[in-house]
Amino acid sequence: MPTEEDRLSAFDAYRTRMNRRILEEKNHLGIKRFFALDGAAYRDGALDARTKELLGLVASAVLRCNDCIDYHLGRCVEAGYSDDELDDALNVALVVGGSIVIPHLRHAVETVDLLRAREKSVD
Repeated sequence: MPTEEDRLSAFDAYRTRMNRRILEEKNHLGIKRFFALDGAAYRDGALDARTKELLGLVASAVLRCNDCIDYHLGRCVEAGYSDDELDDALNVALVVGGSIVIPHLRHAVETVDLLRAREKSVD
């Protein structure tokens, strides 16, 4: 039976593999432009990149996309957000999105636990 850490590793590997395939093998200008736009949206601007990742997390939770939640949580943890800060952001998502966000909140909490465990295993 796979471990929970395997879930994060599998997600990371799949995302990397498929993004490479989409961007290198498909060679579609519109898709490449969208990926570039997405990347550019999270760079420092009037808001810093760290804040934008937190906004991405909230939007992902409201839109109920667990893959996006996992991605943005990973980036938020890398950016140094505390669990209390992440909980505050996820509370905003819950208030905006309503009770339908609760399953995704559960997923997010589990993912934070996995990311924190991963951090400890690296130390």
